[in-house]
Amino acid sequence: SPFFSNSPLSPHWCVLFFTESFEVLGPADPVVAVPGEDVVLPCYLKPNISAMDLSVEWFRVQTKNPLVHLYQDHEDRNENQIPSYRGRTSLFPEELNNGNTSLKVKNVRLSDSGEYKCFVQSAEWYDDYSINVQIKAIGTHPVISNEGYKEGGISLVCESKGWYPQPQVVWMDSEGHNLPAEHTETHRDSMDLFIVRRRVIVQETETNRFTCQVLQRDLKEMKETMTEIPGEMFHHAHPWKVTFAVIFSLSAVGIIGGTILIHRFVKLRKKRGILANYFDVTLDPDTAHPELVLSEDRKRVRRGVIWQRLPDNPERFKWWPCVLGKEGFSSGRRYWEVEVGDKTDWTLGVVRESINRKGCFPLNPSGGLWALSLWNGNEYLAFTDPPVSLHLSVKPQKVGVYVDYEEGQVSFYRMEITDKSLIYTFTGYKFTEKLYPYFCPGFRKSDPLTISPVQEGYLGSKEADLGDIRKKHMVVKTQREH
Repeated sequence: SPFFSNSPLSPHWCVLFFTESFEVLGPADPVVAVPGEDVVLPCYLKPNISAMDLSVEWFRVQTKNPLVHLYQDHEDRNENQIPSYRGRTSLFPEELNNGNTSLKVKNVRLSDSGEYKCFVQSAEWYDDYSINVQIKAIGTHPVISNEGYKEGGISLVCESKGWYPQPQVVWMDSEGHNLPAEHTETHRDSMDLFIVRRRVIVQETETNRFTCQVLQRDLKEMKETMTEIPGEMFHHAHPWKVTFAVIFSLSAVGIIGGTILIHRFVKLRKKRGILANYFDVTLDPDTAHPELVLSEDRKRVRRGVIWQRLPDNPERFKWWPCVLGKEGFSSGRRYWEVEVGDKTDWTLGVVRESINRKGCFPLNPSGGLWALSLWNGNEYLAFTDPPVSLHLSVKPQKVGVYVDYEEGQVSFYRMEITDKSLIYTFTGYKFTEKLYPYFCPGFRKSDPLTISPVQEGYLGSKEADLGDIRKKHMVVKTQREH
């Protein structure tokens, strides 16, 4: 009848209702996005009817001027879009016919974090779905810098960059116990990501190993770096310990008669042999990079201005501008000194014989290099993995290099007239190949690196102890062993 044909309960109306109704669905879990990358906010219709003739609106919840993206009358209508989304949003036109109303956001920013609604409307029906967007950024592995002696210990600084949300920074000893540290410093970079930095002052332990751990608990992310401090550095931090050890030794000698301690010291010297052979290093021209210029006596090397036409023999370096010492060694202890003067960049150390001479090799022990380096005039690095930044209060003019092959140790010393002190030590390595002195005069065409001559009488002889530094350490070590 006419009545039933116009009634909301008529069969015609029921067919229309079930044809036009739909659900808007999306992910149950938050969508995680990374700053600088693109992200898709999933949204689709059930049943998967075409959305070509529908209105699709994406907007932010609880914000003024909330429009993120609007599709209406078969086209994008973004005149009233939030300015920060301009040019960064799009639907998938080829997928609208399948009921896919997902939104793509390009070059994600921290400000994109929050709740979004996917709102779809027809002439007779509408529905929406809420999606939560979380921004995360996993930062760098922490870098540990050694600031030297401070307040009776060694000051270490741990820094990590590029985090969001803000992480925690924890210092631990070798047994995993938390160490008391200063408050965490926080800064923001150009992308508004967190830079965290935390300082701790550590005392000498049995292992002298310390770990910095950076944690973002909400994201279940953690990165850590371990550093090991040479025991000699703590003796400088506590000079009274060395003085006490010497005084105690002299007192013991006086009380006992002097014979026992002297006998043990001589016995230890015989057992260990000479601490270091003063190594007469001469540069090997067959290993020199074509841009390096060597002096006639093979004691100086500098960066030249042209690429020399030299034989491409297997020993020659072609990537890093470096040169090796002529003689290598596979046992014993060696010591040599290099005058660095006022140069703004240089690298000194030792390499293993099988180092990659024709390509780029990692600047760390895993690549076959144990070295100390100066960059940009004031940035000192120990080439560990990752590198350790060193803060030197006085710029060394001369650097001593000491290698103990059997102990797996490479040490660097500041060798000035009034300041003979340890800079850094690589310890705990097992050398299995012949080692060669390594010299890189830097990338700037400046003053040369000069190998100091072996001076008769400077240390007593060519084969002598490594001066007061090693003797002082020997006294302390003798006390510990006996």
